[in-house]
Amino acid sequence: MCGIVGAVAKRNVVPVMLEGLKRLEYRGYDSCGIALCTEGHLERSRSTSRVAELEKQVNGRHLSGFLGIAHTRWATHGAPTTDNAHPHFSGERIALVHNGIIENHAVLRAELEAKGYVFSSQTDTEVIAHLIDSLYQGDLLKAVQSAVTRLRGAFAIAVICRDEPQRMVGARQGSPLVVGIGENEHFLASDALALAGTTDRIVYLEEGDTVDISLNDCHIYDAQGRPAPREVRVVSVYAGVSELGPYRHFMQKEIFEQPRAISDTLQGLAGISPELFGDGALPILQQTDSILILACGTSYYAGLTAKYWMESIARIPVEVEIASEYRYRDSVPSPNRLVVTISQSGETADTLAALRHARDLGMNRSLTICNVATSAMVRECALSYITRAGVEIGVASTKAFTTQLTALFLLSLVIAKIRGRLTPEQEAAHMKSLRHLPVAVSAVLALEPQIIAWAEDFSRHNDALFLGRGIHYPIALEGALKLKEISYIHAEAYPAGELKHGPLALVTDKMPVVTIAPNDDLLEKLKSNMQEVRARGGQLYVFADSDTRIMSQEGIHVIRMPENYGQLSPILHVIPLQLLAYHTALVRGTDVDKPRNLAKSVTVE
Repeated sequence: MCGIVGAVAKRNVVPVMLEGLKRLEYRGYDSCGIALCTEGHLERSRSTSRVAELEKQVNGRHLSGFLGIAHTRWATHGAPTTDNAHPHFSGERIALVHNGIIENHAVLRAELEAKGYVFSSQTDTEVIAHLIDSLYQGDLLKAVQSAVTRLRGAFAIAVICRDEPQRMVGARQGSPLVVGIGENEHFLASDALALAGTTDRIVYLEEGDTVDISLNDCHIYDAQGRPAPREVRVVSVYAGVSELGPYRHFMQKEIFEQPRAISDTLQGLAGISPELFGDGALPILQQTDSILILACGTSYYAGLTAKYWMESIARIPVEVEIASEYRYRDSVPSPNRLVVTISQSGETADTLAALRHARDLGMNRSLTICNVATSAMVRECALSYITRAGVEIGVASTKAFTTQLTALFLLSLVIAKIRGRLTPEQEAAHMKSLRHLPVAVSAVLALEPQIIAWAEDFSRHNDALFLGRGIHYPIALEGALKLKEISYIHAEAYPAGELKHGPLALVTDKMPVVTIAPNDDLLEKLKSNMQEVRARGGQLYVFADSDTRIMSQEGIHVIRMPENYGQLSPILHVIPLQLLAYHTALVRGTDVDKPRNLAKSVTVE
């Protein structure tokens, strides 16, 4: 979502900040801006276009300076207009950028207006700038520390002051913020990726921290205002992640990176062992009698798939909850339940809040499946598995999803082994299948030319249905999500057996119906459901295992999968659904990597 970059240096910081904003563009945004403290005053440039347009403005005005903050905004309070874009000023003294949402902004706004402050935006962010200004008495750190005690909600902020031209103060609560350490220069950013190529020495601020940085110093304080030393980590973020290479879009690139991503996720796998999830995994998993999975969006569908694996292979009860709903209902906690969170970024606000709610209920056994080893999710969970998908630029998740599934399958096997439900022969067979998985995924990717032909048909429709049965129903959900995310075609997914309980009313000869047809125990049931669609004139588009004997005929279009992959079939069957969504969006001319209204890293509730 929103992105922050700030810098204080002995050199012009504008190029550093603009490059940082470009690296954060993948998160999704609708406006951007930059502010500089130069020659005793603040200057600002903002745009409701892309960072490239902001760069033209800045260069046209010849803006430069040694202290500055910059931002990409994803609108929450107020439309995406120039007035609502960050940075926000309070008078000519305070400039501020902010990620997150301030829940008590209305109360604070009324209070500040009563003091004479005039607001020029509809944002909650401008409240923070005026609040800090109202508390400023010559020390920016003290003003920020006092202000954040008044804020309710989630925030990461970076603040500069006209009167202190070599100082920047940051604070975080619920939204990520990192410090970059350089030689006679320091940086703030919402993501270490923003600083790739500038510095690899990173400090991850913890909940409630404030940081006071200047050219040569960096002082961090905890929520009580006490000095709080934090570890400096060397973070190798590949600066070339933003290079497309031979691909047209990052989504296409990331779809084709999945064999390598899965291979990297399985790197060093020698056997099914609890230690895959951390040194203390064995006693925690031994005492686990049930599992609660918390996730949002695509990660939630990964959790739904894992439920089938865990209950079938490990014979352990599993609940899967949408994280954004879980903490707002009465639930029954269990002290021996393992709480599993799934998140690409490890900073998903709803999932973090749900994890903390579960902990408050007394469920302290936690494990996360996450793509970022340094994220809040990893730090707050007792156990973890890092998926090693690499940076995912496209907003619509692809390789993060398949690597999550890979890790969740491993977790299912580990729990099964601990519970005595995995024989040595079964373990060997699963290990063989996992090692072959990247090759199997590569074979599915070779179906792209056939899928391109289907995309032409799909692009002419405004609605689509996706059908799956059993463990492939969550994969149908994911396929429908991908299509709606990037092509803007309305798509819904159903368990195929539910057709006659309502959705069949939608089926006409104008309705494409995508069907996932693996050769499993539900195949014959699925074939009956397909006939229900054909009897109403529906057009079936079937991804069928090669041995299903489903043949192309009038109204039934079939693409054959290279092989039946048993329990790992969901990982293979989601690949063509990703390609179908991508190529349909391509035909329709939508912004594949940055679909409207969406953001990559959802760090607000």
